[in-house]
Amino acid sequence: MLKEFKEFAVKGNVMDMAVGIIVGAAFGKIVSSFVGDVVMPPIGLLLGGVNFTDLAFVLQEAAGDTTAVTLNYGKFAQTVIDFVIVAGAVFVAVKTINSMKKSEEAAPAEPVVEPEPSKEEVLLSEIRDLLKART
Repeated sequence: MLKEFKEFAVKGNVMDMAVGIIVGAAFGKIVSSFVGDVVMPPIGLLLGGVNFTDLAFVLQEAAGDTTAVTLNYGKFAQTVIDFVIVAGAVFVAVKTINSMKKSEEAAPAEPVVEPEPSKEEVLLSEIRDLLKART
């Protein structure tokens, strides 16, 4: 069982998947930073200096040691924009890969051309056929 697991874990597909997950996580962080630090501040400025991470509905005010209960719709909006950007990037990547696969499949395979037999092979074939005809 250990041998089978080792073969499975070392296969190219598993390693490719691991690399994809790591790169995907890093890409997610880049997109989050892009949205939070580049996209949302100008949008907030256009809306009158609003910081989206601070947008929230207070459901219950803070009282004593208890913190306020809030519905953070600004953070949710930022997360939705993150998702849309990541989903769009993945869509474009998958579409590009699929179109490359289709073009590879559509390319006609080169016909296998048998090489011409040498003069010796032709002569030996004729001798064989003559010997068969005599027996």
